[in-house]
Amino acid sequence: MILQKHPSLDKAASITESVIGAAIEVHSDKGPGLLESIYQRCFIHELQLRGHIVEVQRAVKIQYKDLVFEDILRCDVIVDGCLLIELKSVSDILPIHKAQTLSYMKLLDLPLGLLINFNVDQLTRGVHRLKLPGSG
Repeated sequence: MILQKHPSLDKAASITESVIGAAIEVHSDKGPGLLESIYQRCFIHELQLRGHIVEVQRAVKIQYKDLVFEDILRCDVIVDGCLLIELKSVSDILPIHKAQTLSYMKLLDLPLGLLINFNVDQLTRGVHRLKLPGSG
């Protein structure tokens, strides 16, 4: 069986450095210990300053057996239409945080995600890169 690469994988991979840089910039200025909503607003602004297109929610089609409906998925940030960012300000990233991020990626059909925890002394320790299984 030949596994096809997700059409947005290369684009998502190419912007992760810029996105992580934006998160580092915010963390360097604000430090740890603030509310997630503060980091989100600053992070979105920094991404826009860097020329990225940012979405904070998107309508998705949900299918369950014979039920099909659309709903708004309120994820933290989608960058350039191809990279999901979930922001946290918690003492530890738990398996449920990664599972939630992967579920959002699957519903949105996004090949890569970054789970970023701002409640750390050095932001690079709070960045978790997740790849959607089967995306290549």
